[in-house]
Amino acid sequence: MSYIRPFDPWKSKLCTCPFKYTLNVYTGCDHACVYCYITSYIPNAFRVRTKENLLPKLERELRKFDGRHIIALSYSSDPYPTIERELGITRKVLELFRRYDVRCLLLTKSDIFERDIDVLSELRCAVGITVTTVDERKARLLEPNAPSPKERIRALKKAKKAGIPVYARIDPIIPFYTWDDFEKTVEALNFVSHVTVSTLKLRPDSKRRMFAKFPDLMEKLWPLYERGERIGGYHYLPREVRFEILRKAEREITKRGMTFGSCREGYHSYPSCDGSHLVP
Repeated sequence: MSYIRPFDPWKSKLCTCPFKYTLNVYTGCDHACVYCYITSYIPNAFRVRTKENLLPKLERELRKFDGRHIIALSYSSDPYPTIERELGITRKVLELFRRYDVRCLLLTKSDIFERDIDVLSELRCAVGITVTTVDERKARLLEPNAPSPKERIRALKKAKKAGIPVYARIDPIIPFYTWDDFEKTVEALNFVSHVTVSTLKLRPDSKRRMFAKFPDLMEKLWPLYERGERIGGYHYLPREVRFEILRKAEREITKRGMTFGSCREGYHSYPSCDGSHLVP
């Protein structure tokens, strides 16, 4: 089994990602975000596990890897779970990427990557963070084990100061909740080159968690999803509601001089949906 695999988000008809590979350093993610989608296909998804012989197997794969392509870290598990502070496996992966001159797109909801800026600054890479909202209370409820948005943003500013291309995701946008803070969130990220947004998409498991934790919110929100679309196993907001949100989000982002991307929305992005255009 290869650890480096072509990125293919469940063959989503709305995915506009350019071709790239992906590597999940760990299995599972301990951020335990209420809206998380990986619980639909990874058993015990909120428990982080290491992968057997990852580093030697990865090095063998990198010897044959086509260096024109990008490897993204990571889409099914954050490359910086809490245990990474102690184990340093992602750091060792990045050192292998440096040795084999791999082009890398790194996305995280943690500030631990700050420790690895010395390696990242020597890579052909772009580094991004996900910030759902800058409201610390809301973020803690949505993402109970993730570092605070303030810490993520502080670390990303340090990466930019080191000369690394930086981007961000504001994801998911939740009407009646994080959408209320969107302008403040964009303003806090106004130093990045590119922002990708995505509206909340619910699978049965994430729907149950959202109802359990946010009953009042879901009482207002769920009727919207009931008249929305079912796409690839997800409940989507109605197209007209999504596009109204996305148009407003695009205006807020582009007026600050950043480029705009959207993820699995059927909406446009420029110059890429995922920030991969920033990778040298």
